[in-house]
Amino acid sequence: MNPRTLLASAVVLLCTSAASATDLMQVWDAARQHDPQGTISQASRAAGLTRRELAAALWRPQVGLSASAGWASAKSQMDGAQFTMPGSVPLSGASFSTSVNGGTATRWTLNARQALYNPERLAQSAQLRIASQASEHEWQLAQQEWMLQTTQRYFDVVLAERRLALVQQQQLAVDKALVEAKDRFQLGDAPVTDTHEAQARAQALAAQTIGAGNDLAMVRQILSDVTGLPVHALKLQVPVRVAVGQSLDPLTTWLQRAEQNNPMLRLQQAQVDATQQDIEKHRAVASPTLDLVAQASRDRLTGSGDHGSASNTQSQQMLGLVLNVPLYTGGWRSAKLEEATQLHDKARAEFERSRQQVGQMTRAAWQAVQSGQAHLAALDAARKASQARLDSTRLGRQVGDRTTLDLLNAQNDASAAELAWLQGQIDTLMAQLQLHATAGQLDTVQLQTVNAALAN
Repeated sequence: MNPRTLLASAVVLLCTSAASATDLMQVWDAARQHDPQGTISQASRAAGLTRRELAAALWRPQVGLSASAGWASAKSQMDGAQFTMPGSVPLSGASFSTSVNGGTATRWTLNARQALYNPERLAQSAQLRIASQASEHEWQLAQQEWMLQTTQRYFDVVLAERRLALVQQQQLAVDKALVEAKDRFQLGDAPVTDTHEAQARAQALAAQTIGAGNDLAMVRQILSDVTGLPVHALKLQVPVRVAVGQSLDPLTTWLQRAEQNNPMLRLQQAQVDATQQDIEKHRAVASPTLDLVAQASRDRLTGSGDHGSASNTQSQQMLGLVLNVPLYTGGWRSAKLEEATQLHDKARAEFERSRQQVGQMTRAAWQAVQSGQAHLAALDAARKASQARLDSTRLGRQVGDRTTLDLLNAQNDASAAELAWLQGQIDTLMAQLQLHATAGQLDTVQLQTVNAALAN
């Protein structure tokens, strides 16, 4: 084949492979569109935002209209009244009576009330505003956990694919060693124990292959479920350019960021503030309230009575202030106040516990990132050393200086070192994301940084 044609074919093959590969950002974008977790957190956030409107609604006028109609009867009797008419002598001992034995009764009432002073309602509105802000912190926390979970699921597939590939590679090598051991035993050049050892290792690897294949199918299906991507289309990229610890800020800086921006701490602080307002609310239950009230009503009853056709109409209008002063609540206020105080103490203690936990998580993630370069260098050196040992053992087995068991152990060590190297890269990348998450800074920019460390 023409060298230029061969080169062009190689370039096309490489481009096709790169185009078909699925990187971390593609998986994250697919998860945001398909994973129900996104809908759940967004709906919770939207519901939380409505609490600001609820807080404002507490101080707006309340207007109500009621109306009724039905059948009714009424009767009134008054004796011993004094009756006076202009230009005549007052008449004492007069009697009056009215009756509607059955007729149509209608009633309507229009009410409007505006709270002017209400300490309990003031505390309630503050609680609602705190709850609205808390929903933002909860959403940010859920977003960061979602990013970490999606990234971990991505790397679970990458690691499972590599584990299966290494086990299959070992199986091929062991099958080859088994054939060689049998041939050399027949020639009298090797003991029968070499055949038994190779046979046992081949059977063990066959079982490992089945297990690794099942594990890979499981994690692939999980990733497919949350992204909507077909399982056969998940051609993921692996870490190849992990560089960490070179421009890492001091630990004190990250601790300060976590103290100020960690969404879990902000959520816990909102809980403390809400319980404080709960104390104010129950403390204010016995406080007076003042409302501006306007009311108009009309009652009408028409029908026939003892004296012929009859009707009764009453209209009322009122505009004024209503003062309400609770005098005794039967001990309910003091009991609720004591309960709110204890819950406030609990919330403060939980905040302190969370603050300690966030500090510990920040330190652990910072140390993992800070020591990541040295750790990866050590794993890479171990990987290369185990590969060199495998090569030398394979050569020694050919000349008779090493046994089949030595070769099988060397192959196993090389595979374990390869997996440890990949796991170390994944752990380092996840530590970077975790560190930014504890500081409340995990977003798509950080995912793009991790994505830049991946390749086919």
